[in-house]
Amino acid sequence: MAFPDELFFAPASQLLQMLRSRQVSSAEMVSAFIERIESLNHHVKSVVTLAEERAAQESDEADRRLAGREDVRPLEGLPITIKDSIETKGVRSTDGMKILEHHIPQEDAPTVARLRAAGAIIIAKTNVPEMAMDYDCDNPLFGSTNNPWHTGRVPGGSSGGEAASLASGLCALGLGSDYGGSIRIPAHFCGVVGLKPTWGTIPGTGHLPPSPAAPPPIAHMATIGPMARYVDDLTLEYNLLRGPHPSTPYTVPSLEAHPEKVKIKKVPCAFFTEIESAVPVAAEIRAAVERAALSLSKSGVPVEQKAPPIKEAARIWIDYAMADGGELLRDMLAGREHMSRERLRRAFMSPLPSRSAAEFFRTSIERDMFRVQLQHFMEKYPIIISPPFCVTAFEHGATEVNIDGSSFNLFAANWPALWVNCAGLPAAVVPAGRDRDGLPIGVQIVGRAFDEETVLAVAKALEQELGGFQKPPLPS
Repeated sequence: MAFPDELFFAPASQLLQMLRSRQVSSAEMVSAFIERIESLNHHVKSVVTLAEERAAQESDEADRRLAGREDVRPLEGLPITIKDSIETKGVRSTDGMKILEHHIPQEDAPTVARLRAAGAIIIAKTNVPEMAMDYDCDNPLFGSTNNPWHTGRVPGGSSGGEAASLASGLCALGLGSDYGGSIRIPAHFCGVVGLKPTWGTIPGTGHLPPSPAAPPPIAHMATIGPMARYVDDLTLEYNLLRGPHPSTPYTVPSLEAHPEKVKIKKVPCAFFTEIESAVPVAAEIRAAVERAALSLSKSGVPVEQKAPPIKEAARIWIDYAMADGGELLRDMLAGREHMSRERLRRAFMSPLPSRSAAEFFRTSIERDMFRVQLQHFMEKYPIIISPPFCVTAFEHGATEVNIDGSSFNLFAANWPALWVNCAGLPAAVVPAGRDRDGLPIGVQIVGRAFDEETVLAVAKALEQELGGFQKPPLPS
């Protein structure tokens, strides 16, 4: 069949139904998405490696399963993409690093293996900022990815290639990761949806750079998670990704999420847009959060304006994440720092004072005390609605952002994302309109630990109230 343009932006659930009813074959669907990548990637530059040969073979196998109607798996025949920092067997996976330019993993990351076991077909890897450590999406291997809403703006980081690909209709589902907003900020910048799960629900093994190069604290605040255009697709993917794996001993059993069962009119919500002494949130983003809160209130959800106790969270995140002074990252490069872009060297690799074991222990205690204090707040308010970042998509190369006429350091504008990682909580971002420049605005929904179900339920309600995904103005 001819693959009409609107199907590139259809929910994954709709595409799966079409595959199962044999309205379209997996081979046809996979071929259509690859052709779309080949025709549009020059515009967004979000795909860095195609896996068309293997995808064609796997789509033929999917069609055999679908034709026989036996052993049909949940994602049978569906074309998806994977962030380039997550190892994919037999497909180049670089994390945007020159030293990994020719790295072809021998095994899938557990999350990738679970998606493939569910029948998904990986058609491509998507771009990341070098070492997945920035809020742009640029690296010395593949260059910079553009925001599909405005090519002069970034798609966000570090899962910017995934967000831009989803917004551009280059894949049906995506897989990202989040250490300091890396799923949620690209979702906000590109107008798609993303879920940062609770720390410990999804195995993180197979995320680059390979252990032990990554500082150990990363494992305590980072997680792999689903990205999509629609909230229902986030739920579908999350349920396939969750659960323990022997390679990641800190993952725990968790319940399957059924957000349709949640009675959100019985879920008290808090919302806030500012915290004392932090970089201010742009007025249009504050207004979007307020609209989201009002829409929930009008639909019968109890909503109250109340800021959580997160004033010190961004500082604690930085103290915790950089406790080794960047030493392990420098050790990994071992004299090859010149192969990294200057922006990364300046921000993360310049010599920093490392902390003693006693100092790190104190920081760990401080982090746990913050988590307990926040959990007390969330006994009353199981859901918190907030901004995901202080601005909408900024210009390529920016180190400062303009907020309502004043300039601020870019990396100080990340506090709305960092507090969630510091606490290890689940959070989703959904589209909530656009700013005066036509750039997407998202709102963030944060829940209690291991309560992805309620987060997804409120995210779905806001998706319906605020309009959800909209197609960007792409070239024909």
